Amino acid sequence: MPILTPAELKAALAPGRRLLGIDLGTKTIGLALSDSLLMIASPLVTLARGKLGDDAAALDRLCKQHGVGALVIGLPLNMEGSEGPRSQATRAFVRNLLGVSDPVIVYWDERLSTAAVTRGMIEADLSRARRAKIVDRAAAAYILQGLLDRLAHMPNPQSLISLSEAGS
Repeated sequence: MPILTPAELKAALAPGRRLLGIDLGTKTIGLALSDSLLMIASPLVTLARGKLGDDAAALDRLCKQHGVGALVIGLPLNMEGSEGPRSQATRAFVRNLLGVSDPVIVYWDERLSTAAVTRGMIEADLSRARRAKIVDRAAAAYILQGLLDRLAHMPNPQSLISLSEAGS
């Protein structure tokens, strides 16, 4: 079961494992990494898109290097929530990735992530050239932080088990 919901991820993720956030573009892959407590997302690196095997190998290498337990893939939904061509391309990438690797994956809504990050960079007075270099990994951190915030507000799976046992 490599594609999980956030609730399933919270129950299945081993303690101390990190999450790798992914902002999948047509030319680049922005990556961000959580801390081991799953509280903070930090921009990591931007990879140039290549052949699927090369992309999968790079992701696998980073997962092993950083103790990653799951990939959080930004799903680019349309404003009204439907899936368009970019969402379909993201799902196709994941299907192909699962064909060559076996990561645990969670999709996370990435609507307006790049726009929000770009606005923040403009407000911080970053040059256009500097923004272009870091926007993808910053968007990946924005996506990942959204999931981390959601996980922090979800009940602990162990407490749910304890509550159900107490009611028996």
